[in-house]
Amino acid sequence: MSDAVEPGRVRVRLDVSYDGRGFSGWARQRERRTVQGELEEALRVVLRLDAPVELTVAGRTDAGVHARGQVAHVDLPEALWAEQGAQLPRRLAGRLPMDVRVWRVAEAPAHFNARFAAIWRRYAYRVSDHPGGVDPLQRGHVLWHNWPLDLDAMNAAAERLLGEHDFAAYCKKREGATTIRTLQGFHWVRRADGVLEATVKADAFCHNMVRSLVGAMLFVGDGHRPPAWPGQVLAAGVRDSAVHVVRPHGLTLEEVGYPADVDLEARNAASRNKRTLPGAGCC
Repeated sequence: MSDAVEPGRVRVRLDVSYDGRGFSGWARQRERRTVQGELEEALRVVLRLDAPVELTVAGRTDAGVHARGQVAHVDLPEALWAEQGAQLPRRLAGRLPMDVRVWRVAEAPAHFNARFAAIWRRYAYRVSDHPGGVDPLQRGHVLWHNWPLDLDAMNAAAERLLGEHDFAAYCKKREGATTIRTLQGFHWVRRADGVLEATVKADAFCHNMVRSLVGAMLFVGDGHRPPAWPGQVLAAGVRDSAVHVVRPHGLTLEEVGYPADVDLEARNAASRNKRTLPGAGCC
């Protein structure tokens, strides 16, 4: 499938961050406030366009989920980009609400696609097990778990999930979509302030995957399940009622990775192929 930019237009990359508490997720929805809706309307206004542009994003975050390193792209007329591109970050800052920012706007290389060219996404999830609750200044970004958490047990459980697997047991199924993913990293640390922070990195994530994985880890960390249990759930391949999808406000999309420019076209093509596990049937 071709991803070529139309003649007379230029592909522009936007690096974006937002506080997800006031949004019904990334994706545009009628009569709901979304990140995509705010950004597309701001671009329409500051560029004086007759119709809204359409953004393509690296990962559609759910309602309440934050982003520090979200990436999107948009195709703009060459003449408009040449005339106004350099001023876009400042002009967008004057038009956008304070809970969403565009930090960088740049012409993208050939074959760049914010979604299909990405080779990994890195999320963080933050939890406090302090008996007194969450620091009020962090309450919008840290989940409170009212049980002491065993960091070593959580890391032992997380390590068992690394690699390429069918994560159907940890995903909300979508018709026609694969749940095969490669979990490249999953590790917990306890910060100096006592907050536990998970770093979760994969080539891509299916719906609710990170929040379900974190829910399983918390069940291990507070002693309700042994470290082997999340791996057993994964192997079973079906949703387990004991795996809770934790609340969204503890989750932040931190960074999206892309290959070298010369590899973008091949990555675009590979990402569009439906994945199967080695040895699995094709149909």
